[in-house]
Amino acid sequence: MSESQLWHEVDDYFTGRLLPEAPDDALAAALRDSDAAGLPPIAVSPLQGKLLQLLAQVQGARHILEIGTLGGYSTIWLGRALPADGRLISLEYDPGRAEVAVRNIARAGLDRQVEVRVGAALDSLPELADENPPPFDLVFIDADKANNPRYVEWALRLTSTGSLIVLDNVVRGGRVADPDNTDPDVVGTRAALDLIGSHPRLSGTALQTVGAKDYDGFALARVLA
Repeated sequence: MSESQLWHEVDDYFTGRLLPEAPDDALAAALRDSDAAGLPPIAVSPLQGKLLQLLAQVQGARHILEIGTLGGYSTIWLGRALPADGRLISLEYDPGRAEVAVRNIARAGLDRQVEVRVGAALDSLPELADENPPPFDLVFIDADKANNPRYVEWALRLTSTGSLIVLDNVVRGGRVADPDNTDPDVVGTRAALDLIGSHPRLSGTALQTVGAKDYDGFALARVLA
């Protein structure tokens, strides 16, 4: 058995014992419709989705910002952590992906709490800031990796003390640690990690993960006063 096969088997083991009902109908349909629409199979795994939900619940999150919607699978996990008066704004560059996500979110019964905004996030974020929304309690960043440092900077502007920033896909198959790798996604991820590590208002860490998504990882950063 290869390492990758073992990782997948262990993920299946955990999912079967900790998430016996996942994915439920709405989550399964979100994945199925995303696949049928030709979206890349890069959504978070069920265990990762549940982690996002738990992080939002631990935060007591009432306002969540997601940068990168894809088909809305992670959006549904996060949206289910919200109280009745909570709100989630998700930013998606691609109109086709956003259309799929909106349908999936509505089928999950979250369309009154979740808004998908279409357009480049670096255009949508200044517009969002101009609306002067309440500080976001949690920001999940899972979009184009080359712009990760800019997304972290915007997340910092749109949050307040105690907010949590989650940055996905930071390992890049181990390439993040290769100083000779100049791929824009790797360079952007590196810059975001440097920003988290050096910014006086952020306290962060990063973890490597293996499983259904193979070799990857994520960073967490808490906003300080």
